[in-house]
Amino acid sequence: MNILLVYPEYPATFWSFKHALKFISKRALQPPLGLLTVAAMLPEAWRKRLVDMNVTALKDDDLRWADYVFLSAMGIQKASVRKVIAKCKDAGVRIVAGGPLFTAAPEEFEDVDHLVLNEAEVTLPPFLSDLADGKAGRLYTTTTFPSLDKAPVPLWNLVNMKRYVSMNIQYSRGCPFSCEFCDITTLFGRKTRTKSVDQVLNELEALYSLDWRGGVFFVDDNFIGNRRELKEHVLPAMVDWMKRRKHPFEFATEASINLADDDELIRLMIRAGFESVFVGIETTQDDALRECKKFQNTNRDLVSCVRKIQRFGLDVRGGFIVGFDNDSPDTFDRQIDFIRNSRIITAMVGILNAPRGSRLYERLSREGRLTRNISGDNTDFSTNIIPRMGYEKLAEGYRRIIEGIYSPGSYYERVKAFLREYKPLEKRKRHLDVRSIRHKLGYLAAPLKTVFILGIRDSARRYYWKLLFWSLLKRPRLLPQAIAYSIYGFHFRKVFEDHLVGPRTPSKC
Repeated sequence: MNILLVYPEYPATFWSFKHALKFISKRALQPPLGLLTVAAMLPEAWRKRLVDMNVTALKDDDLRWADYVFLSAMGIQKASVRKVIAKCKDAGVRIVAGGPLFTAAPEEFEDVDHLVLNEAEVTLPPFLSDLADGKAGRLYTTTTFPSLDKAPVPLWNLVNMKRYVSMNIQYSRGCPFSCEFCDITTLFGRKTRTKSVDQVLNELEALYSLDWRGGVFFVDDNFIGNRRELKEHVLPAMVDWMKRRKHPFEFATEASINLADDDELIRLMIRAGFESVFVGIETTQDDALRECKKFQNTNRDLVSCVRKIQRFGLDVRGGFIVGFDNDSPDTFDRQIDFIRNSRIITAMVGILNAPRGSRLYERLSREGRLTRNISGDNTDFSTNIIPRMGYEKLAEGYRRIIEGIYSPGSYYERVKAFLREYKPLEKRKRHLDVRSIRHKLGYLAAPLKTVFILGIRDSARRYYWKLLFWSLLKRPRLLPQAIAYSIYGFHFRKVFEDHLVGPRTPSKC
């Protein structure tokens, strides 16, 4: 049996870092972890190939080779998914589809032959059994949230690692919180299910044995959902493993703001090799936080929480939302002030959307306040919600935020303010073996490209040079980060350029 695993293309979005990747000659941020995990669950005798359309094209020869195409995607990839399905149909190849996009709206994909939804540990085995018996059905779904103790090590040998910035690992599924706008608890439940220490170390070892050296992103929606297990078992084991292996990786992940409440947990994460964490801030207004049921963020000095995590040495990336019913005319300026004062460099501000499966979607459906289908990109000025303040006022305020935090002067000043105060808790000693040196050589061209693109061609070049010389004189050890943040800023400006030309007005379904 020949199995072709296909991952559709991402458009240029905030998190695609498409405009930043060219500086380091990479094609995509991370490989498709879900498909690689599914590949490891398929019969060993089957022949498997991966086509990640973000790094290589899907060719007719690939489809002629395949007996089945296994397709997985998220909402943002819907346009590419449609093209892949049409291409498969033209080639006469049967499609097996799963993942968040198909799980959320299976009725939208009538051309897919087999829908294997929810978590593959439960739904894939019966499909494979039926397929072997020649009676595979069309829909396989479940309401069960399985234990992760049988989750396999992803089939990394299907990936050309040189084309990616970072590898990725999943430690847990589920989140103890239940924010109204989020569909994670619908997909994965509120109980945090985790892999064992051995599973985590086996996955790290697998990456290490394949000569990967560099970033590893833990894709968990809330890495600290089970703090006790992390502190008592997983992180201490990771600290020991990283020490034995001479610190080959730098880790990043996502976590809730209550990370700031646990000094011991932050220290352990840093000792284990974590360098950045994405935190959902959403809004500074307690009434809006209560509206969306994000109670873990209420009754806090959120700026102090962020600055505390930063002082320990973690770079905080932040998620923000405008468009809540309780938002007021001063919401937009408050968001700008918060981002400036918190020194969050990578601040993803988006307009509120209601994904299928979220409680917000159900509530607004009852209220008759839903419009067209969600785009999957909450930074493109679109929304599937009829906002209380009116779309035009919301779009105008959102535009003001984007211009306020990503205009060159504001952005570079925020970078300098962060670097001025940034003091990592400890400086880890990394052993530069041949593989580590080879990995770092791939990034040596980045400073030269920034000089040409950001220092000569870019209209914001004076800000780039000011930051560069300031860093050389005041914080020379942080010069690589200054260059990296300059590249990030270039990407963010490019992504928003098209959106700022003319936001799209939603129309009611």
